[in-house]
Amino acid sequence: MAPEALHELGAVEALRRFRARELSPVELLTAVLDRIDAVDQHGGADAVNAVVQTLDRSRDAAAAAERRYADGGDLAPLGEGETALLGLPVATKEKHGIAGEPLSQGIYALRDEVAAADHPVIERISAAGGIVHARTSSPEFSCATVTHSKLWGVTRNPWNRELSPGGSSGGAGAALAAGYAPLATASDIAGSTRIPAAFCGVVGYKAPYGRIPGLPPLAADWYRGDGPMGRSVADTALLTNVLTGIHPVDHGTVPGEGRIPVEFPDAAAWLAGKRIALVARPGDYPVHPDVERAVREAAAQLAAAGAVVEEVELPWSTASVRDITMGHFGNILGPAMAQVTDGLPDLADYTQRFIADTAAAAGRMSLVETLAGEARMQAELAGAMAGYDVLLAPVNAVDGLRADGSYLEGVDAVSAAGVGVHLEHYWEGHITVPFNVNNRCPVLSVPVGFAGNGLPVGMQIVGHPYAEESVFRAGAALEAIRPWPLLAP
Repeated sequence: MAPEALHELGAVEALRRFRARELSPVELLTAVLDRIDAVDQHGGADAVNAVVQTLDRSRDAAAAAERRYADGGDLAPLGEGETALLGLPVATKEKHGIAGEPLSQGIYALRDEVAAADHPVIERISAAGGIVHARTSSPEFSCATVTHSKLWGVTRNPWNRELSPGGSSGGAGAALAAGYAPLATASDIAGSTRIPAAFCGVVGYKAPYGRIPGLPPLAADWYRGDGPMGRSVADTALLTNVLTGIHPVDHGTVPGEGRIPVEFPDAAAWLAGKRIALVARPGDYPVHPDVERAVREAAAQLAAAGAVVEEVELPWSTASVRDITMGHFGNILGPAMAQVTDGLPDLADYTQRFIADTAAAAGRMSLVETLAGEARMQAELAGAMAGYDVLLAPVNAVDGLRADGSYLEGVDAVSAAGVGVHLEHYWEGHITVPFNVNNRCPVLSVPVGFAGNGLPVGMQIVGHPYAEESVFRAGAALEAIRPWPLLAP
């Protein structure tokens, strides 16, 4: 492969080439760092602005990995053990702290804060031989579905610079789509992994609650979870295996059903006889026609390949979901944000609004009342999925968001009939937070097409509680029969 194309390599393919001594970790790291410099930091009007820091130490780590491959020492099987990520560059969300490095979470007034220790996901990447070479942007406190802040400026979507990569892991999604890394870390409390994965045309995974360790005390919030992003299903599975498992710092972590495959030979054969539920338009969500079309086309291809695909209904209203989930945030995340930011100047408008909106919601609905609403939503999803292996749904109801928008007054959507609909809160423009309420269910976001504005469209593949392999099998099957572009042009 020509040197100028090395940034296009996927993680699993790069590992194979390292092992065959056809590629050096130093060569790959150099290629992605050069790509960041050219497109992200010196791209002028076309700058994506997804990377907030590159780490010089990554060059020494790549050289050490190069020596290990050259020495021909013992290596664990591909994707396993302490060599699972050996020599691979990994971009990490800035909130995943690295000891001795800045940890601001995008808040200008906290720009001089430094992490005291590595976040658990950083620990696990390093223990598997991965090289954290770049850190990516997010909105303040990861509380918006767009990615801009006073500290880091506006992060733009590589597919259309006028539009947002989504949020809150917008920098991670944009970095993958632009070729800055083969793997990235993200987090998800209401869709923050899946939303940018969908808008950027990459793969994002919301693992079941407890499968990937976080940091207390907010790790105890059962909506949340840290996780992986990649440009393919196999690459995302690779990083998932590294990140999952019980960790002593997070008492919510749980064992899983086993290692997820990172190779899917004859992937489409898995579909034969599988029963798949389709919810192209959940409840009263006004799904954009371009989004619904792409999801239906993907479902039709799965059916043509041997699956039994049947449409089901979920009786979720955007208003009800908003009230329940904002009430939840108003009892946990909102007060935590208010405590951390108390007295800080120059907070983003969306941060101030989120704290105020969640406080108001908590005043209308107690935590016990939100639990009752969550139980109802969980029963409704279980009923819809009964007798099916996985369920399909759009990630986003809207086809895109402005890169510099804050959407304080809500978001304008378009129904399947082409009728304009105004949604009171921007979170209603995304069909993700219901699956944080159902947070024992694994959810994989995969690309399924494009909207008229040039942005990719993403589809959620939802599994039964802790049935993680099923969503990766379904995603690999779709990838095999409906390949997607790995990079933005």
